[in-house]
Amino acid sequence: MANYKALTIAGSDTSGAAGMEADLKTFEEMNVYGMVVLTVIVAQHPESWAHDIFPIDMNTIKRQISTVAAGIKPNAMKTGMLGSGELVELVAESIQKYDLQNIVIDPVMVCKGMDTIMVPDAARAIKSTLVKFADVITPNTLEAAYLADMEQVDSLEDIKEAAQKIHKLGAKNVIIKSGSRFSDSDVMVDVLFDGKEFHIKEKSKVPNAYNSGAGCTFSAAMTAGLAKGLSVPEAFQEAEMFMQKAVSSSFKLNQFTGALCHWAHKL
Repeated sequence: MANYKALTIAGSDTSGAAGMEADLKTFEEMNVYGMVVLTVIVAQHPESWAHDIFPIDMNTIKRQISTVAAGIKPNAMKTGMLGSGELVELVAESIQKYDLQNIVIDPVMVCKGMDTIMVPDAARAIKSTLVKFADVITPNTLEAAYLADMEQVDSLEDIKEAAQKIHKLGAKNVIIKSGSRFSDSDVMVDVLFDGKEFHIKEKSKVPNAYNSGAGCTFSAAMTAGLAKGLSVPEAFQEAEMFMQKAVSSSFKLNQFTGALCHWAHKL
């Protein structure tokens, strides 16, 4: 039996719905051994669910990266929340230093329910420094608009335009997910652009679903597929199937949020 290993460089969502918690659950359910480099801890206020972010110091992050990258060698890796431009630079340097392969960049710039960039200097560094290392990059529509220098991305044609522009920044494959942000449509669209062709997946929105951690989970599913040796289109197909089941069986956590059912594929 083959043992596949994947690394996530990401933050911790204390609620367990997103971040490295979602990544590790996804790796496990997709038969991949998961490892983590923790970048920040996110805690929520019980009365309002407002987020507080507690960064991990850079030396600790460096030690974590060397543990996995030099000591174990993952088959694939992904990024999640990177809380500063300095940290983005460190990740880019580490990809080169340790010759990391099958790189999935989830350019986390906004939290669920937010429409503004959380850490502008990190976002700028992702665009200028990290995108070019991506075998796959998985922005949502807000992140895609920022990376593509577009005012907004709110249609299929906008997604296609943004994907082409982001590909020109150096990403080998661009996947843009409309998610629930196309509010005037009952259809969600995920688009994969490989530099030549568009692969478009349309699906109906799931009524009353909870989607906290959906972006993390999708990028983790892509990472797991690449770790197992799948091609990008094959990993895309597998991730789409995994997500459909996880979202369809999502459940409520409290009055503010819910979570995906990462084990739904076994039900």
